Amino acid sequence: MLATVKGYYEKGKIILKEKPPVQTKTEVIVTFFTEDKPILTKRVPGALKGKISIPDNFNNPL
Repeated sequence: MLATVKGYYEKGKIILKEKPPVQTKTEVIVTFFTEDKPILTKRVPGALKGKISIPDNFNNPL
């Protein structure tokens, strides 16, 4: 069974905002949502020129 419960992480502890639907010791997976924006690098037009090719029969029926 999979269940999702919201909460937050603060000072080394995970605090749940609601009671989880389990009564016994259960394995969990914790996912952290960060608000950090990824560092974007400028793409160079034509950087893959000559490195990618499309075969002549690309549009032929399978």
